[in-house]
Amino acid sequence: MRIEFHPAALQELIDSARHYENRLPGLGTDFKSEVDRSLDLLSENPDIGVVVEAPYRRLLLDRFPFAVIYRTRESTLRILAVAHQRRRPGYWKGRE
Repeated sequence: MRIEFHPAALQELIDSARHYENRLPGLGTDFKSEVDRSLDLLSENPDIGVVVEAPYRRLLLDRFPFAVIYRTRESTLRILAVAHQRRRPGYWKGRE
């Protein structure tokens, strides 16, 4: 599956990785690796995420309190948000 990011989701990924890197050197890299691992899982099995509100799905990260919010269309996995689990629920709903 081809993976594409909504521009705001890509910025969330960058900002969150930078935040973790500023807290502890190497932690930002670990965060990015965890997101990459999740994207690998999703590209192999896009239905693995829990349906949040059709057609949107969510896959929780293991090590960080974040979720990858996405939808699939044909052979494309569209990442709509890299969202903190406890902040502003549903803020990404206007994204396509």
